[in-house]
Amino acid sequence: MTVTSAPAARTSTSWLLAVILAGQFMAILDVSIVNVASPVIRADLGTSGSGLQMIVSGYTIAYAMLLITGARLGGRHGGRRLFLYGLAGFAAASLACGLAVSAGQLIAFRFLQGAGAALMVPQVLSMIQANFTGASRARALSLYATVISGAAVVGQVLGGLLVSADLFGTSWRPVFLVNVPIGLGLLVLGARLLPPDGPSRHRALDLPGLVTLSLTVSLLVVPLVLGHERDWPLWGWVAIAASVALAGVFVMVERRAAAPLVPARVVRAPGVVPSALAIFGAMATYGGFLLTVALHLQGRLGDSPLAAGLAFVPGAAGFAIASLNWRRVPERLHRRMIIASFGVAGLGYLLLAAALGGGGHGQPLLTVAFAVIGLGLGGAFSPVLAVGLAQAAPEDAPDVSGLFVMVTQLGQVVGVATFGTLYLDGGSVIGTGVALAATILLTGVCALPLLRR
Repeated sequence: MTVTSAPAARTSTSWLLAVILAGQFMAILDVSIVNVASPVIRADLGTSGSGLQMIVSGYTIAYAMLLITGARLGGRHGGRRLFLYGLAGFAAASLACGLAVSAGQLIAFRFLQGAGAALMVPQVLSMIQANFTGASRARALSLYATVISGAAVVGQVLGGLLVSADLFGTSWRPVFLVNVPIGLGLLVLGARLLPPDGPSRHRALDLPGLVTLSLTVSLLVVPLVLGHERDWPLWGWVAIAASVALAGVFVMVERRAAAPLVPARVVRAPGVVPSALAIFGAMATYGGFLLTVALHLQGRLGDSPLAAGLAFVPGAAGFAIASLNWRRVPERLHRRMIIASFGVAGLGYLLLAAALGGGGHGQPLLTVAFAVIGLGLGGAFSPVLAVGLAQAAPEDAPDVSGLFVMVTQLGQVVGVATFGTLYLDGGSVIGTGVALAATILLTGVCALPLLRR
């Protein structure tokens, strides 16, 4: 009986992982795939610059703002249920985006898309934590990290292909409509294959904490997303300052809450805070790297969106190779490997500056730089997730998952805003590459406490 049930269990968990990672892939894909289509959307709908910025960024704003809420709802009502609800909402909003006839409609539907993703995505890490242990969990986290890096690059390539193909004269609409059949297929598979939720955890929803955190994240993300487009107006700086003040209010609210969003025992668990800082720094540089190099290749060097997207393939391949093979390194070296990998990524960013600093494509050094950056970030990201999640008790999985998913998204938003502004204002790819290298090395310093077991 044991011999026959083990393969069946492995098959079941493999299907579980395939379904939830496919949902994760779609959610991340929709960040970059729309960037490529934005010029065509602007021409077709007659959208203003700020309207186009909201079409591109409204998804990210809603997504980042509601992630912790989605994680808590998953812990309260079940990860399977919230994953399927979020997936259904995401697919329905994608259909509405593809059928939108005005910029206002598209902005509203993009916010709904982000809300669906915020319900769906936090459940992915929670279900990995709940259904995988040991080596199988490490493998699942490696695939999770690979999906995060690969989806961003695939989005740029796929967006370029779909817009260039102009299928049946639909112009930009397939970049949204492609989610609909995939989402429906995943809903059918998920309803059949995802394990049933366990007993409901009757924890208070902590509405004051949810409201305070949502406002804090919104006041930070909105000016970062819109600031450069609007030449950093005063209201943006006021909003950022208010977000800092509200963060202090959030801490006070959580200390008095009966069921805080992120329990103190989770924050105090060894490795959780350094892991969160490491994830934030890695994703900030990755987001800034994707944006600034894409701008440079398409703006300064005249590459097409498709050619610029394909240029990132060596980086995605390096990330995937490192993410899928770091477990081959002896376990006693995993924590040291995290620090070393941040150093490798720093070297890659310096090579990037050297390759593009001469005014051309700098081949073959540019390809080498992309591969080194991917290897470094991939060699750090998966082990950091494994170390951070290993400190959490199973009942705290939704809270830790929500925290890590939120810092992943916030890291990308902050990186895009910071390094994008640095590049667009100064115009120096060398300076941007050096800044990326310095940031990732500082991230390695923040991760040094992980060396203590």
